[in-house]
Amino acid sequence: MKKYICLVMLLFIGITISQAQRMLPGQKGLEVNAGILSFDKIGSDYFLGITMTLNGKNGNYGLWEVLYSHLYHSYKDINIPVETYTADGGYSIFLLGDNRKNIALNLALTGVVGYERINRGEAVLYDGAKILSEDNWIYGVGGQLRFETYLTNKFVLSLQGRTNAMWGSDLELLRPSAGLGLRFNF
Repeated sequence: MKKYICLVMLLFIGITISQAQRMLPGQKGLEVNAGILSFDKIGSDYFLGITMTLNGKNGNYGLWEVLYSHLYHSYKDINIPVETYTADGGYSIFLLGDNRKNIALNLALTGVVGYERINRGEAVLYDGAKILSEDNWIYGVGGQLRFETYLTNKFVLSLQGRTNAMWGSDLELLRPSAGLGLRFNF
């Protein structure tokens, strides 16, 4: 009986200590992320996105994401909505982390294309004022600093700081944001 108890104890200890290999080349991941665009208007200026990752060597990975962002600009007593739909593609480079890849700091560089819609396409406001900015196709580059940690062998939590430089827009050139993501690796 003692040898069975010892065997069960050893198996239990082996299961809790063992970890699957992480960041295997060719492994894919699907991430859902959300965040804020402005610390002044938390809750009304936000982004939502879905990201697909493909791991390369040494903790690096390619990423493709689709993002929707929504923000408001104030005019008198109303808010003018600005919606942006973008697709990003790029590569994330491993900067710092431990050997087991439990935590990692990555820098991602991306190319961005999309469409920007101002006031749902309406150029004239309720008081007769005209919005001079127009709906536009936009393009640019982006950078992301991502802190990632494994919650389990399949789930990764990421904290992201990002900024995009967008051309083709009548609005601001640089667009910073901060967010959270949850990725499932398969």
